[in-house]
Amino acid sequence: MNQFKQYYIKMKTFNSLFIVLVSLFLLSSCGKEDACDGTACPDGLVPTNQNGYCFCVPDTDQANVVTKVGFISTDETWTANNIYKLQGKAIVPEGVTLTIEPGTIIKGAEGTGTLASSLIVARGGKINAIGTADDPIIFTSILDNISQGQRSGTNLDETQNGLWGGLIILGNAPGSFEADVTEFQIEGIPADESYGLYGGTNPTDNSGVISYVSIRHGGALIGGNNEINGLTLGGVGSGTSISNIEVVANQDDGIEFFGGTVNVSNALVWAQGDDGFDVDQAYSGTLDNFIYVAGPDSDHGLEIDGPEGSATGSFTFKNGTLKGLDAEMADFRKSSEGTVSDCRFFDFTVDGDLEIDDTGSSANYWNGRLVIKNNVFVTTSTIEKICHDKSDNADETAFDAKMSTDNTADENGFNGADIGRYNWTFAAEKGALSDF
Repeated sequence: MNQFKQYYIKMKTFNSLFIVLVSLFLLSSCGKEDACDGTACPDGLVPTNQNGYCFCVPDTDQANVVTKVGFISTDETWTANNIYKLQGKAIVPEGVTLTIEPGTIIKGAEGTGTLASSLIVARGGKINAIGTADDPIIFTSILDNISQGQRSGTNLDETQNGLWGGLIILGNAPGSFEADVTEFQIEGIPADESYGLYGGTNPTDNSGVISYVSIRHGGALIGGNNEINGLTLGGVGSGTSISNIEVVANQDDGIEFFGGTVNVSNALVWAQGDDGFDVDQAYSGTLDNFIYVAGPDSDHGLEIDGPEGSATGSFTFKNGTLKGLDAEMADFRKSSEGTVSDCRFFDFTVDGDLEIDDTGSSANYWNGRLVIKNNVFVTTSTIEKICHDKSDNADETAFDAKMSTDNTADENGFNGADIGRYNWTFAAEKGALSDF
């Protein structure tokens, strides 16, 4: 049914086509006058202006399927007796709290670029998504045949990715940004859409609580070689609580930190298309008890970038277990600072090196601002194979000796993460943790 007919049916009680056309004009001219000019929506959707932005909105919802798109204007709760469909970007703005009940299923519609579906918690907004081990909250694709009361469907596995966007949380905590600005625009949101800003001066900023949440099959393309992460954390503060998180089959990174101070515990990434856990812009929190399981197209288990401005910050990754396949263990770049300790790396192939890629990161390794210690490397990519950037003229023999002294190849029963905390996950259900 075309747009004209939709409006004609809705307004059939009126007696003239002129009134229909006037109504169309009034709809398209509210707020920012040209917000919906030229917008073509998929069948069954119509363009509508919200706060100066144009969204394609459905006329009605299917039984027990609630479609969400655009700004959530007041506090609301998503309940497990419905399935929530993200038809584009659904935004929790400043001053609004979204609560999601245990066992709730959220499905993202297909779409790329500006039509990529995501749930975005803007600065000053809050999300309280608190599942349980028995009833986790599940974000997945509209193509997933999972139904209410189920923890997985039957038609998608870890090889299907990029089918929708992801979960994006933005806060007011500081980061280290280019030109020493205090706020930055998150990747994936156009620069003129202010709900995509993150960063500030409040390290204890609170964006809510997220626990027992599984995010699957995301990472839709938004531009050339630019996809959405499974969980994006931009300037999220330490007042936010994030634990028991799973990201499976995301086309881009699993979890990416852009500045901020939030602490995350019990996080798992499996079969991502790029990096498992990615650090940028002087993230200064702690990731504790984490698991990484590479897939056939994965890049790095850890990708660690340093500050982009003059501000510095130091992350901590500890008690992790990382299984590599053809991926690389870790890449430290851009004068990175922080600590990776008490982690077990295993099953990385001969090319799965841990790399210190630039002179700034190498200098920080020698001066103690980048610490790699108390880790176990059980892999054909041996301690001697771990490399660093030789252009800084550091003594490679001394580097290898320090790595060998600070770390070991002998497990002695050490496992890194507490695997028992992950029995609730899709990864555990599918056997991805069977050899941990």
